[in-house]
Amino acid sequence: MSHFDPALSLSLARADCAACPIRHRAVCASCEGAELERLASMKSYRSWKAGETIALEGDALAHVGSVVTGCATLTRSLEDGRMQMVGLLLPSDFLGRPGRAVTPYEVVAATDVTLCLFERKPFERMLGEVPNLSSRLLEMSLDELDAARDWMLVLGRKTAREKVASLLANILHRAAAADRPLWAELPLTREAMASYLGLTIETVSRQITRLRKDGTIRLEGARVILCDDLSALLEAAGEDGDGTSPG
Repeated sequence: MSHFDPALSLSLARADCAACPIRHRAVCASCEGAELERLASMKSYRSWKAGETIALEGDALAHVGSVVTGCATLTRSLEDGRMQMVGLLLPSDFLGRPGRAVTPYEVVAATDVTLCLFERKPFERMLGEVPNLSSRLLEMSLDELDAARDWMLVLGRKTAREKVASLLANILHRAAAADRPLWAELPLTREAMASYLGLTIETVSRQITRLRKDGTIRLEGARVILCDDLSALLEAAGEDGDGTSPG
């Protein structure tokens, strides 16, 4: 069930797309002029509180869209009822697949989330008529595929310390701005991190504590993480300074 925030929706609706915080990273990044106006004619903003379900697995997909703020989790269910988190949606990530009538995941707001949504059928028609838009969506889909393959390596080969460091580095990288040190509000609870990484809650907490004690990260309260030296965190994650796994 969506949570409607009139003030937020009004402020977003009045804002020019150029002022959008995800404007140059989202699916609309390559659109200008009349293309943006066409997207604006089919878009709406909706917000969900942390813990609310955005979409149930198998739900009809009436809209697709981009995460503007916040973080959501993607979860798949097994036949025996067990659930497995399989992905995260962070700002600028795209939710939904044109041509697919239902969502294959349960999508839950990990934090308060706002989405910029497009009506699916008009959006699909526009994809077939605007090469800029279809090319951008393809680029984002291929980036997502590369990220999924990288995550298979994290889950299959890395140690507990490397898994936790990899997740923290990814969150910090996505939140990166001109400010230094890097900082981000952790969008996941320790329990959710454990589910995503295939670890126990105790192991996740222990590895975060160790990363803090050796100076790789700093914590402010329970959710804010800071990193003065990203290369040190990447080394803890078993990666080279450019973010790739060695060897």
